[in-house]
Amino acid sequence: MPSQFFGLNIAYTGLLASNAALNTTSNNISNATTEGYSRQIVNQSASLALRTYTTYGCAGSGVDVNSIDRVRDVFYDFKYWNNNSNVGKFSILDEYTSQIEDYFKDDETTEGFNTIFDKMVSNLQELKKNAGDVPTKQQFVGSAEGLTYYFNTMAENLEKLQLEINTQIQNKIDMINSYAAEIASLNKQINVIELTGITANELRDKRDSILDELSLIVDVETEEIPIRDSNNLDRETGGNRYIVKIAGGQKLVDTNEYYELVCEAKESYETVNQSDAVGLYDIYFRDGRSFNIYSSVVGGELKGLIEMRDGNNGENFTGTVENVYSGTLPSGDTRTMIDVSITADYLKDLNACILSPAGGVITLGNEVYCYDKFSVTYDANGEIEKYTFVISNDPNKNYKQPDIGRIGKDATVGKSVDYQGIPYYQEQLNEWVRIFAEAFNKIATTPGAEDGEGNPADIFFQADKPGDTTQYHFDASEGITAGSVLYSTDDSYFLLTAKNFAVSNRIVENANLFATHTTIGAGQDKYDIVDSLIKMQEDTGVAEFRGASAGEFLQCVLADVALNANDAITFHNNYTGIQSSIENQRTSISGVDSDEEAVNLVKYQHAYNLASQVVQVLTEVYDRLILQTGV
Repeated sequence: MPSQFFGLNIAYTGLLASNAALNTTSNNISNATTEGYSRQIVNQSASLALRTYTTYGCAGSGVDVNSIDRVRDVFYDFKYWNNNSNVGKFSILDEYTSQIEDYFKDDETTEGFNTIFDKMVSNLQELKKNAGDVPTKQQFVGSAEGLTYYFNTMAENLEKLQLEINTQIQNKIDMINSYAAEIASLNKQINVIELTGITANELRDKRDSILDELSLIVDVETEEIPIRDSNNLDRETGGNRYIVKIAGGQKLVDTNEYYELVCEAKESYETVNQSDAVGLYDIYFRDGRSFNIYSSVVGGELKGLIEMRDGNNGENFTGTVENVYSGTLPSGDTRTMIDVSITADYLKDLNACILSPAGGVITLGNEVYCYDKFSVTYDANGEIEKYTFVISNDPNKNYKQPDIGRIGKDATVGKSVDYQGIPYYQEQLNEWVRIFAEAFNKIATTPGAEDGEGNPADIFFQADKPGDTTQYHFDASEGITAGSVLYSTDDSYFLLTAKNFAVSNRIVENANLFATHTTIGAGQDKYDIVDSLIKMQEDTGVAEFRGASAGEFLQCVLADVALNANDAITFHNNYTGIQSSIENQRTSISGVDSDEEAVNLVKYQHAYNLASQVVQVLTEVYDRLILQTGV
């Protein structure tokens, strides 16, 4: 049975509960503008009643303060993180597609492709009026150099942009590692506190704020599992195992441990695309686990950066291993070779090929090998029938030789990244200069063509060799017939890229070496070659790029850029709007409302005053009972 002072103890619990509620309300008001703070409430319940063994049975024993908890809905956190990763992705795509759009700009402020190309055609037309005039020839050669310089500059700008994105990827990885370390540290602190039975509200708020930041960089999943007593599995200890996964479910943090990511620059022989910058990063976990950055479920700024850096429109090299054998190279060396059959149309034209001519890495099934170069074999239609890769035997590379067990396996180089990123635009530039140069040179060297000095005409467009003053002459591209084999290192148009596109050094030095006519003895003013070159610019039967004429190159590529830029802006705005809506919903639950807290202050103040009055009344009762009753 309770003592005579039982009522005083009940009033005392009321004072404690009201005081806790007042302090919590005060804390809410103080943090009303604190970013990431979640409103807190006092959870209280009636204390267990005591049996009195009287007719009324039990007597209430006051109130218990069970906990001070955050008011937060995990559902809105997950919604916010999922949407935030899309905001991050499309903010990156918006930024970089706008830059690429500026590169291709052609207006009154910037001389772009159309202006430069039209100027070259105009100079050709002037040359037609006076085909034997050397100064007019020189003017045309200068405008042609302007065209090659345009493509050189575009390729260099895209390469610099790729390196800039590569650096930004490393920065984002460093930020992910920093956030992971903070989360692991907070997990430890939270468990230390909560094992005592107290909820670490502020630390949990801080952890959720970090996850908000992390979700902008990469998609985030979390899982919190109560830790149970190993001797009594029904009893929860108060601690929790907190797991953070990123990039489609790859574990980043497991309670007190985090898994650091590292960026490792690819070796020069690991280059995936022909025009890729050297030193692009692969990403790994430091513990040796691979980190799949190409997964379709990866999101955030990291996804946007990867798509811009490596996006090939889904057109990486894919095929099936048909044969593995020991073959002999033209040099006489015996090497392991693999024949790969292909089906994709974009692989049947070497002008559209983006493989690195100097070798790279090829995956056969689930095994990775290095190749030094490759060759292509043509069919009767002039299309590529198969690729043959020459496997490297360099001990400084990944020295591994395939066997016949690889036959029938899928062969891939690089990853399929279904976005039109920098590799895609580089390939478009390369394809155009190859098609245009080959068609132009074919006309310029028409049988019987002679230059202004009476010599057989030479090709006009060539390609600068890296680190050399000489140029590729594309001799290996002549006479391609059914069964012809062309190596990637042969002097063919495949070695011509936008970056090394150039006018023949001999013609630059002496414009009179440019041929304008064919029939010997017809005189310098005959212009049949010039006339054919002028018609070529708009004749898709001579030079066709994506179903359009050579002069419509910019319209084709700019359509891609403009569509991607417009999509990026639209999606970025949409997801930003959704983000604001979700944030408002989350704030309506977790945020501090000043008016509501003011009402709570009054409510809890009244409760405190009433409990104080109970104490005062009971004090008077005990005073009368103890001091004024009895003998």
